[in-house]
Amino acid sequence: MTDATGTGAMRRLSTLDRWLPAWIGLAMVAGLVIGSALPGVSDVLAALEVGGISIPIALGLLVMMYPVLAKVRYDRVAAVTGDRKLLLASLLLNWIVGPALMFALAWTFLPDLPEYRTGLIIVGLARCIAMVVIWNDLACGDREAAAVLVAINSAFQVVAFALLGWFYLTVLPGWLGLDSQGLNVSIGEIALNVLIFLGLPLLAGFASRWIGERRRGRAWYEDRFLPKVGPWALYGLLFTIVLLFALQGDAITSQPLDVVRIALPLLAYFALMWTIGIVTGKLLGLGYARATTLAFTAAGNNFELAIAVAIGTFGATSGEALAGVVGPLIEVPVLVGLVYVSLWIARSWFRTDPTATDPDSTAAARPIERTRR
Repeated sequence: MTDATGTGAMRRLSTLDRWLPAWIGLAMVAGLVIGSALPGVSDVLAALEVGGISIPIALGLLVMMYPVLAKVRYDRVAAVTGDRKLLLASLLLNWIVGPALMFALAWTFLPDLPEYRTGLIIVGLARCIAMVVIWNDLACGDREAAAVLVAINSAFQVVAFALLGWFYLTVLPGWLGLDSQGLNVSIGEIALNVLIFLGLPLLAGFASRWIGERRRGRAWYEDRFLPKVGPWALYGLLFTIVLLFALQGDAITSQPLDVVRIALPLLAYFALMWTIGIVTGKLLGLGYARATTLAFTAAGNNFELAIAVAIGTFGATSGEALAGVVGPLIEVPVLVGLVYVSLWIARSWFRTDPTATDPDSTAAARPIERTRR
C-alpha cells in the first residue's frame, strides 16, 4: 500500500515518466540553445511546411500521440458518450469558460501590448487536441474519456474557432470600448490542422488495436505490443519540444522581459483552468479518472493551431506569433507539474489509488479502502 502523499503512486511510474520534468527541461534548454546559436535552423524548419503546417513538428506530434491513442479501448468509448455530466462540463469549460478567462487575463496583464494580448487570446481559443493525451495518461486519467473529449473539441474547433476569434477580438472589445483586432482564418485551415494532429493518429491507434486484437488477441496486444510502443509517446514529446523552442529560441532569449509579461497570464490561466476542471469533476461526482481528464482537457491548449494561425495572419516575427510560442514554454512545465499534483490529490482528496486499476478497465482508479484488504 502507498501512503496518503501519493509518493507510492509516483514510484510506480517508469523511470522515464518519473524523470519527465528533467527531460522536458533539457529539451527546452536544448531547443533554446539551438535556436539562439544557429539562427538559420528556424529558417530551415519554417521552410519545411506544407499548407502552413511544419512537417518536422507534425511528425513529432504524430509519434507522440499514436502510442496513447493505441492504448484506448475503443469498444468502451460508448460508455463515455453516455456520461452527459462529463460531456456538458467539458463543453462549458472549453468553449465558454476557457476563452472568456483568457480574454480577461490578457486584457488585465497586457493592456498596453496589443500584439501579445491578441496572441494570448488566440491561444485561449485553440482547445487542446494533442498533448493533452500525454498529460492525461501520465496522471492516470480515463483514456477513453480523453479520446471522446478530444474528438468533440476537435469538431467544435472546426466550427467555432473563427467565430469565437471574431467575437473576442472584434465584437466584445467594441462592446466594452476597448481596442479591437481582426482575425482572418478559414475553416479549411482549422479542419486541416485537426485532421493531421488528431485524425491521423486516432485512425492509426484504432487500426493497430483492431488488427492486433483480431490477429493475436487482447492479452498479447496489451502485454506485449503496447509496452514496446508506449515510450515513443514521450520521445515524440521531447522531439517536438526541441523543435518548438528552436524555432523561436532567438526571439525568446533576446526579449526576456516580454516573455515574462506573456508568461504571467499564461501561468494564471493554466492553473485556474485545471483547478476549475478538477473541482467541477469532484462536485459532479465523476471520480478521479474522469475528473482529472476533464481538468487536463480544459487546461490544455492546441498550441500548434495557435502558432499556425498567428504566423499565417500576423507573420512569423510578429508579437502574436511570439505569444503563441511562449504558450508551450509555460504550458509544458506547468502541466507536467499538475500531473504530479493530480497523483497526490488522487489519494488525499479523491481517496483512490490512481495507478491501481481494475483488471477490466484501464481507466478506473481503485478506492483506497480496497487496497487495504
